[in-house]
Amino acid sequence: MAASVWSGSITLSLISIPIKLYAAARAQRTYLHQIHKECNSRVRQPLFCPTCNRFVDRGEIVKGYEFDEGQYVLMEEKEIKKLAAASSRALEIVAFSKLKEIDPIFFDSSYFCIPEDSGKKAYQVLTKALEDTETVGIGKLSMHQRDYTVMYFPNEIRELPQFGVLEPVSVKSQELKLTEQLIGQLTEPFKPKQYHNEFQQRLRKLIETKQEGKSVEIGSEPKRAPVIDMMTALKKSLAAGPSTSRNGRERGQAKEKPKKLAVARKAS
Repeated sequence: MAASVWSGSITLSLISIPIKLYAAARAQRTYLHQIHKECNSRVRQPLFCPTCNRFVDRGEIVKGYEFDEGQYVLMEEKEIKKLAAASSRALEIVAFSKLKEIDPIFFDSSYFCIPEDSGKKAYQVLTKALEDTETVGIGKLSMHQRDYTVMYFPNEIRELPQFGVLEPVSVKSQELKLTEQLIGQLTEPFKPKQYHNEFQQRLRKLIETKQEGKSVEIGSEPKRAPVIDMMTALKKSLAAGPSTSRNGRERGQAKEKPKKLAVARKAS
């Protein structure tokens, strides 16, 4: 089994349920490093102090908060750890809320919660009660030197004045009807396995091809679709059918003649 990222207990009033948390979903990326073109060596970032005019070791580094330009409050690692010590082993449920009342924008990282043997029954009772009442528990814990409320804090949610502000426009009933028909035509059961990070897949393919010393084919950038009358566009989309609506752009790209890019072999 994968290593847990946190272990402790769910606390609810006088109830304590020992659990472990495992990362449920995290972004996976193929990372590209900065390489010195002359010798194919990876460029590294040194720790350099401009005042002392020399490179420094990591043992000389402390953390600091800049309260004014060039002015810092310095903090030792042991001081920071003490701040989290009190609650680092308890995921305290402080309230319950109806799931439908929570805007998904507040959801933070997801975790698998696994009860320890001694807490399995209590955990099942709690989760069954939450399911039956369509309720979620709002908990708080300290992990990785940060306080969490199992969601984003309100001050972490950004505001954009333009969002949700719609200018008054005249919507034709026929336009709305055709749009609803198009939505119905494209509606299907949610199947998460059919979605893939296509850019990352293409990037991995590019890396593998270059490792083999082969030439790489790169398609042309897709042309922007022309702006046409909405009614005309809706009617054409409905007539084309679901498969064309979903994949038309990909097929259009496939028709374009790819360009070849020469591969520079790594110097031995």
